[in-house]
Amino acid sequence: MKLKFFFKPAGMITVLILLLFSCKEFIEPSIDKRSVTLQAPSDNYSSPKYNVSFWWDEVEDALGYRLQIVSNNFSSPGGLIADTVITKNTFSMNLDPGVYQWRVSAENGSSVTAYSAARTLTVLQSSIKQQAVELRLPANNALINKSLTAFQWSSLYGATQYHIEIDTNNFVNENALVYDQTVPGQQVNFSLPKDMIYQWRVRAENDTAQARWSAINQITLDKTPSEKVTLNSPINNQTVNNPVNLQWQALAGAAKYKLYILKADSTSNFSQNFPLIVISTNYTFSGAETGSKVYWKVSAIDAAGNEGDAGTARNFTVQ
Repeated sequence: MKLKFFFKPAGMITVLILLLFSCKEFIEPSIDKRSVTLQAPSDNYSSPKYNVSFWWDEVEDALGYRLQIVSNNFSSPGGLIADTVITKNTFSMNLDPGVYQWRVSAENGSSVTAYSAARTLTVLQSSIKQQAVELRLPANNALINKSLTAFQWSSLYGATQYHIEIDTNNFVNENALVYDQTVPGQQVNFSLPKDMIYQWRVRAENDTAQARWSAINQITLDKTPSEKVTLNSPINNQTVNNPVNLQWQALAGAAKYKLYILKADSTSNFSQNFPLIVISTNYTFSGAETGSKVYWKVSAIDAAGNEGDAGTARNFTVQ
């Protein structure tokens, strides 16, 4: 018997659209025939500012963009200044005075576009007073769980030293800063004193002038471990059927959970798959043979990466 399917025109169009979107979820589209359109800086742009912001149009189905910058030009480069892949369609960095060319290609997991036509830009030498360094690490609004922190920033042409300040009150009172030092390089390692929100900034200097302060970045130090997780089921010493649905209570402040499943000795991991990171508050376990005794426990991990105490393990026996 043959089956016949009848679709109204509007229904057929809907089905085709759904099929196209479903296929796109599983088959990554090729972008090798597409192109990247540069926006700024314009070709032959020149500026006395050392910080240059690059901007281009997004390419559909691209997962990243490769930005290349060379001194002089790509035909006879004086040096490779940058060759980096980023996920956004903007990028900024400080350049020394000189002539440069830049170009961008888009890429995803299986294809890449041709590079855009290269553009030329000129950075003019000017007073350090009009410049500012770029902060690198920690990233703005970073959440960290280690007191010892590496603060890094970009170099600035004409600078001989860098003034770094760290505060908890947005630099309202510069006589009461957490940290205030002038250093010759572009990194300072400093142990933040306690769990708090901190702000930091850097200013380039030389013997005759001071640059503008950088943007202010914020970081949060959180070393406090999460509380213990309360296990729900199965209860301790329970006999259960395979597979076993392990459940525990959600914990406020937890970003994820670490599930420990242990052998009958209560100390050895059940397999190389454990401990396992779980986002939800349950897990279906089916790896134990009939008659096996299995131990389990769960710890919470907060957004800063602090893992709490998993507490005493429960056990169950598979029947």
